[in-house]
Amino acid sequence: MKNVLILHGTRSSSQDNWFPWLKNQLENRGLKVWVPDLPLPERPNLERYKQYIFEHWQFNKESIVIGHSSGAVAALGVLQYLPVELQIEKAILVAAFKDNLGRDDLSQLFVRPLNFAKIKSHVKKIILIHSENDPYVPFEHGQFLAEQLDGELVVMDGQKHFNTRTMGEVYLKFPQILEYI
Repeated sequence: MKNVLILHGTRSSSQDNWFPWLKNQLENRGLKVWVPDLPLPERPNLERYKQYIFEHWQFNKESIVIGHSSGAVAALGVLQYLPVELQIEKAILVAAFKDNLGRDDLSQLFVRPLNFAKIKSHVKKIILIHSENDPYVPFEHGQFLAEQLDGELVVMDGQKHFNTRTMGEVYLKFPQILEYI
């Protein structure tokens, strides 16, 4: 069964930004969707997230994972640990980044370097959505990740960090993301 895992970013939750709207949109299309409240989101930790996700979610060849900001980095980290033979359908990474951005609170996402070859072996298609004016994530991070992951880079001008904190209530919805699912 096609299923979608949506991962929020730092200091966020399942109820923030466009996540409830997207969950509703996808469930209305008959998909199984989980938007977890990741444990201790103020200090993202890949090991903690990975354990939590694998305890509560079953990936299959029809799975799609969508991550926003540090949730996109967590998605990349989790993909490295899928069973060797499993390749999911798609990863959609919104405002993903390649390092801790000089922030101590993000350092636990990068204790082990991302293994791009392993990540690519576990997902058929990778889409990275970025804005050139993101106040937190330099555009070059999206370019770098797209190159390393052989991913499709989608540039949406003027969207900052694709959230309500930077763009206001317009990001209670994110209709453009539906075309990539």
